[in-house]
Amino acid sequence: MPEETSTPHGQRPRWRRDVALFLSGQMVSLFGSMLVQYAVLWYLTLTTKDGTVVALSTIFGFLPQAIVSIFGGVWADRHNRKFLIIGADAAIALATLVLAVLMFLGARDLWLIYAVLAVRSIGAGIQTPAVGALVPQIVPADRLLSINGLTQTIQAGMMLVGPPVAAVLYATLPLAAILSIDVVTAAIGIGLLALVPVSKVARAQAAQDGYFGDLAAGFRYVVGHPLIRWLLGLYAVVMVLAAAPSFLTPLMVARSFGEEVWKLTVLELSFSIGMMLAGATIGAWGKRFSRMTLIVGASIAFGALSIGMGLSTNLWVFYAFMFGVGVAVPAFSTPSMTVLQEAVEPERQGRVFGFFGIVSATAMPVGMAVFGPLADVRSVEFVLVASGLATFAVAAVALALPSGRRAMRAARDHTDPLSHGPVEAATEAD
Repeated sequence: MPEETSTPHGQRPRWRRDVALFLSGQMVSLFGSMLVQYAVLWYLTLTTKDGTVVALSTIFGFLPQAIVSIFGGVWADRHNRKFLIIGADAAIALATLVLAVLMFLGARDLWLIYAVLAVRSIGAGIQTPAVGALVPQIVPADRLLSINGLTQTIQAGMMLVGPPVAAVLYATLPLAAILSIDVVTAAIGIGLLALVPVSKVARAQAAQDGYFGDLAAGFRYVVGHPLIRWLLGLYAVVMVLAAAPSFLTPLMVARSFGEEVWKLTVLELSFSIGMMLAGATIGAWGKRFSRMTLIVGASIAFGALSIGMGLSTNLWVFYAFMFGVGVAVPAFSTPSMTVLQEAVEPERQGRVFGFFGIVSATAMPVGMAVFGPLADVRSVEFVLVASGLATFAVAAVALALPSGRRAMRAARDHTDPLSHGPVEAATEAD
């Protein structure tokens, strides 16, 4: 039986309704997940006061996603992406519900929490490539940048309101009750997504090579495509280097400006507000600029802002630089996502987003494995300046490489806002 194809954008008259349902479901589900994320972290930190416990929670929260993203990308190209997202959400909700019931009954074993964190991470490894590949199925090509910018704005808004709401809930409810809230929000998200018609993407070649054949084909595609290969490399290195300003700035505030809670709170607010405003701005006016101009410009901005924070001697100037980092995040990630959605053929998008999911899940832990110990032997200021200079060097090398120049030409030729045809996969070697 031939596979059902997704409806072309020109024949999808209710795309705004579908996008509204999809984004609403994602927003509700994300909010519940964020409440659990903060609550579990605070619970482990305050009840154990053990750095090893917190480190293990980070490993269980990130490593399974990095591993499963390899498989999740293939699944997203072989199966209906909507059902993958719903299935992953349902599995996460079920695992969270089991933990909530056990905690209501008095269970406090750490391995139970680690197990649920691992299940949630596995679900993220399935969801992330499926979500990235599903968006172009329901959004017209000329609206991708706007919708991706709106998604970034929603995520930033959740980052803004999530911590204070989680703090209030954590102060008034047991952890089991907060876990139950996440089950409810997941059910709402599943219900809203179920209302969006999304069919299976027809593949140019039927799935005859088997799972590992598809995986190998996806790897060859990423390696052989100059634009995707270059963007993945730049994305990986910039994300690793961005770990320093992302995770070490609270430590610098505490060491250099004081340990008052309000100072750390303003730091987080500066980042979240910058990210939220930039996401909305890029969604509304980003089409006036080349995608690659935004990506490269944001990469350079990361370096300059990191250096600026490292040299700051005034707290409010430091906050201004952190606001700039928040602005740079959507300026980098939104056009990167859009380039992938525009340049990659629909039947390959799941695998490509799977590889990017691996980078997203591992970049920050790898960066912190380097910068964290370094900050214990040198000042945070030194680490921030060093990471900023390294980011400048990476951007310069990326633009100087032959693959970088080809990627820029490919982007100009094929991902201009007025031209939405897919970029052909390159077969020649560098």
